[in-house]
Amino acid sequence: MNTVLRDAMAQADMTVGRLARTVGVTVKTAERWLSDPSRVPHPRTRSDVEDALGVSAEVLWPKAVRSAVKTGPDREIVAAYPYRNACPTSVWAQLIDGASQSITFAGYTNYFVWQEHPRLADRLRRKGEDGCSVRFIVGDPESEVTRRREEVEGVPLTVGTRIRITLDALEKMREAPGLQARFSDEHIALSVFAFDDQMLVTPHISNLLGHESPMLHLRRLSEDGLYDRFASHVTALWETGRPVWS
Repeated sequence: MNTVLRDAMAQADMTVGRLARTVGVTVKTAERWLSDPSRVPHPRTRSDVEDALGVSAEVLWPKAVRSAVKTGPDREIVAAYPYRNACPTSVWAQLIDGASQSITFAGYTNYFVWQEHPRLADRLRRKGEDGCSVRFIVGDPESEVTRRREEVEGVPLTVGTRIRITLDALEKMREAPGLQARFSDEHIALSVFAFDDQMLVTPHISNLLGHESPMLHLRRLSEDGLYDRFASHVTALWETGRPVWS
């Protein structure tokens, strides 16, 4: 059973028959996608399924699509989005809920994660209780880097305010097992959100806000590939960061 496809269909309130009609295949074909994870739709149909469910084919059929579609270093790119908010919330949910070893939110403010993901604090607390490491790397709301970024953005909800919203949320779950948080000013232009062997990466463009910048969904497949390069960036941030709590 392709449980990822099944769950994505349930979240989209999509029956097998409705999915088949939507993407133009027989019900029997759609049933085979569910019963056999190695069954992958043709490229055009894959795109239609992605649109219908709001989930990338790499998430729905990870092994099969990687081996059938991509070769070379770009195999680690699961999906690319022109804007961060073009990445479906269902992808975030699957990555957060599916991680079992480590989760790292290395965005400068991490503000949006609390707004877009219901009961995130409870979900992360349960992750910690199950032995998963949960780390946050945030900017210092009082730093000169933050002040300069506020001048560039020029929006009412300032960078410092957005950071403090994250700090308030973390303070409420401060005693959660596995939770750690550090300050850094070195990632103002690059956000990395890592979930075990997958990550979402946003390089920030000029004076645009985070949700207006592009995003890559990566999956680790080899040593010193794209995933490892960004992972080393996160490691450096963490090692040079300052603890939020003394």
